[in-house]
Amino acid sequence: MKIEVVNFSKSIGKVNVLDKINISLESGHIYGIIGKNGSGKTMFLRMIAGLILPTEGEVRVDKKVLGKGSSFPDNLGILLEKPSFLSNLTGFENLQMLSKIRGVTSKEEIQIFMDLFDLNWESNQKFKEYSLGMKQKLGIIQAIMENQQIIILDEPFNALDESSVEILRQTLKKMKTDNKLIVMTSHNKEDIQILCDYTFTISNGMISVAD
Repeated sequence: MKIEVVNFSKSIGKVNVLDKINISLESGHIYGIIGKNGSGKTMFLRMIAGLILPTEGEVRVDKKVLGKGSSFPDNLGILLEKPSFLSNLTGFENLQMLSKIRGVTSKEEIQIFMDLFDLNWESNQKFKEYSLGMKQKLGIIQAIMENQQIIILDEPFNALDESSVEILRQTLKKMKTDNKLIVMTSHNKEDIQILCDYTFTISNGMISVAD
């Protein structure tokens, strides 16, 4: 798959949040997006996910323009900011409910993912009782459990313990070899250095290749 961002600008009031972004992203690669808080990283992820429309320019996914007949990229998995689920359901119940929307992920596959990230799928613990790390792992699972071809992850390593960090790194590397297109942000330079083929910096709404 290929994402092409062409002269994308987004203004909120008189502020240019994103300014004439031009970038091309392709399957089989992991792309890292870095920048200070408020620099526009999350807005950039929203842009390529079709969650915001441009003031000017466009985003094309396999030549389909988002917002013109196609609202979101096909086969998209996304984790943005803090994961949000139904608070009175268990983690397994939440994932099973989401899986019924597209009907491509079995109960057994959900169990495998939860086992991988050390979440007890048999537990009666509700999502509202989850720790921050458990919530983060559930958010990661929902972003990848349907074999999505485009994966967008906003600070996926937040609140993860050392073991879970390594599991996620190996999972992302495997997904790259499976020809997925992965875009991620991280405050941890080590995550970016270990995983990303290309790294871009966002500053004042503009994007450039990182040094």
